[in-house]
Amino acid sequence: MDMLTISHVSKSFGENKVIDDLSFSVKQHTIFGFIGQNGAGKTTTMKMILGLLQFDKGEILVNQEPVHFGQTNTNQYIGYLSDVPEFYGYMTPKEYLILCGKITGMSKEQMENRIIETLKLVGLHSIDKRIYGFSRGMKQRLGIAQALLNNPLLLICDEPTSALDPLGRKEILDILSHVKKHTTVIFSTHILSDVERICDEIAFLHHGKIALHGTLDKIKGIRRGNHLEIEFYSSSDVQRFKINYPESKIINELRLRLDKKTEKDMQNIMQYIVENNIAIQRIEMLEPTLEDLFMEVIHL
Repeated sequence: MDMLTISHVSKSFGENKVIDDLSFSVKQHTIFGFIGQNGAGKTTTMKMILGLLQFDKGEILVNQEPVHFGQTNTNQYIGYLSDVPEFYGYMTPKEYLILCGKITGMSKEQMENRIIETLKLVGLHSIDKRIYGFSRGMKQRLGIAQALLNNPLLLICDEPTSALDPLGRKEILDILSHVKKHTTVIFSTHILSDVERICDEIAFLHHGKIALHGTLDKIKGIRRGNHLEIEFYSSSDVQRFKINYPESKIINELRLRLDKKTEKDMQNIMQYIVENNIAIQRIEMLEPTLEDLFMEVIHL
């Protein structure tokens, strides 16, 4: 079942069309990576899903129910983590979640059990200090706990790892990987390694449209050809090779790369290397990376 469906949605601010006939869906219990440059329309899309922005045309369904601008009933299914969550700094994590539970109408018994569960999930169950002393990573973890408090069917995270160090990013990604057993996760990002690590499906958003959409393997398979990388023993051999293959790119004094080469190209290059007595340390056909694909998309 699709937990989120966006069909032919468009949104303009004045003369600026930010979202242009956008369509995609997110399956239940998956992690969906929403990739795009800053300004591509990721946050605008998320605000429309939450009913915080009115779209000009199209339809958005959450758990098979239509989203309406303003007080939308579909938000009962959604947990949301903004890119920079704000808290009452004088509170402890438990006090803050009690406040959130009261606002959303949870009973005292529900709150007691769920707060313990969510704080344990994000690794804050033994933390009793005030939130103003938290690191950015701890605040992100508390934000996820708050977003998961009501057992949402859909968890939306806007750039959850953008300002974190590598350890903090790993902690957040591990949490998101864990919770997909109980909820569906959609998160926006421009950190492509995060997407490769945990996502089941991804979509590239460019100029308000989906440029590529599918599983990671499917999208990588779309790209025509691969990089061929060669590492030599001497810089003079690099220069000799470069003369015969001027399209090659020098990576450093002993290594160069040729773009979009086929297996037949590789055979011809190896034959040239043997015939010209060029000594090499390594020759490797590199699979396309998300970064390669992303750069191709934004330069279309």
